[in-house]
Amino acid sequence: MAESSVEPENVGGKQPRDWVASRVPFFYGWVMLPVVFMIQVASSPGQTYGVSVFNPHIRRALDLSHSEISGAYMLGTFLASLPMIYVGALMDRFGPRRILTGVVLLFGLACVALSQATGLVTVFLSFLFLRMLGQGSIGLLTANTLAMWFNARLGLAAGLMSAVGAVAMGGIPTLNLWLIQSFGWRWGYAILGGCVWLAVMPLLVFLFRNRPEDVGQKPDGLSQMQANPIRGQKTDARRTGEPERRFTLSEALRTRAYWIMAVGAALPAMIVTGIHFHAVQIYLDSGLTEADAAVMFTTFALAFAGLMFLGGVLADRMPLNILLSISMAGLAGGVVMLIQVSSIWTSHLFAVVLGGGQGILMAVRATLWVRYYGRTHLGKIRGSLVTIEVAASSTGPFLMGAAHDMFGGYHEVFWVFAAISAPMIGIGLFATRPERRLEHSAISNTGTNR
Repeated sequence: MAESSVEPENVGGKQPRDWVASRVPFFYGWVMLPVVFMIQVASSPGQTYGVSVFNPHIRRALDLSHSEISGAYMLGTFLASLPMIYVGALMDRFGPRRILTGVVLLFGLACVALSQATGLVTVFLSFLFLRMLGQGSIGLLTANTLAMWFNARLGLAAGLMSAVGAVAMGGIPTLNLWLIQSFGWRWGYAILGGCVWLAVMPLLVFLFRNRPEDVGQKPDGLSQMQANPIRGQKTDARRTGEPERRFTLSEALRTRAYWIMAVGAALPAMIVTGIHFHAVQIYLDSGLTEADAAVMFTTFALAFAGLMFLGGVLADRMPLNILLSISMAGLAGGVVMLIQVSSIWTSHLFAVVLGGGQGILMAVRATLWVRYYGRTHLGKIRGSLVTIEVAASSTGPFLMGAAHDMFGGYHEVFWVFAAISAPMIGIGLFATRPERRLEHSAISNTGTNR
């Protein structure tokens, strides 16, 4: 079995000293948490909530139909999903810091490229690189970095990061609307690209570290004894008494939980991406305004933040398959409520239900993969899921754009979305933890596939 090429630096027994980490009087993971949060927020120009406010302005300026711009977004997003498993493999080999540096540099260029778009082809190419680098690569690498630093406290850490990040997400559409009104959509996107470089590159150069072992620490800030307890010895840290799980990608693909979680991630990616991409037009069709749509993102983000934090705490205390089912109920219920939106109050209600469900789902996603399958091949395993998720997210905007051109509205496709989401409420309960590939079974050769 091939192992990750990124090894901790203290294999010879002498713990490394890092000029930054050695001056921090507490676990360096708590420094990495806001660093990872800032990098994730910087991916917003490639996220659907970041693109959505620009969408109608780009469409009108380039004389594109709803189907054309959403089709370009669909194809760009689908093709952007294909390299994700390779991005994960590169992370396993070289570590997230090197890969993120290259990704961030290219991502800023992609923002500038969209600001210079002249037609359908250049819009498509810009969407391709924005989605591949922003939504796909940065999202994958930041999530995996967090899982390298936290284990028993991963739910709490992910909850804190996403709670703050979701609040920022709620402000991004309003900020983008201000950029458009002040500088125009072209200069607005170019400014965003410059901000990405200015905000992220110093963090990668001075503060970012790949994993706790590289600075002489252990996940969660545990001591060596807590991280590797004697068999049968009790420890206060949850889950630390278990040997590390070491599933390969091929082994993970043979488990039921992988495929249930893949569908549980793909459906929201398709539906929520479609809703966010067409949010302004949905609200205009409902008699509301562009500003109301921007406010919806804020409400969605606040609900997302609150339930992500709560879900992160619950993920450390209850089965993840139950939380997955709860999140699917929020997805199906939120879509049904969107059909009824006709005022700012019904808009808030819809955003709370859908945003809350997505917050719980993010808590599950942040913790499930490392707890079910381990850290050794996490890049490849999560990379394969991101490929599925990003590909699914490509279809939502196109289906909704085609529905609007065909029926003059979105209600028909919303009912379809609700119908295919509802069964996942029950199916999610079967996403239980697989039993194969613990580290001690691999060493002793006593483990068997299951």
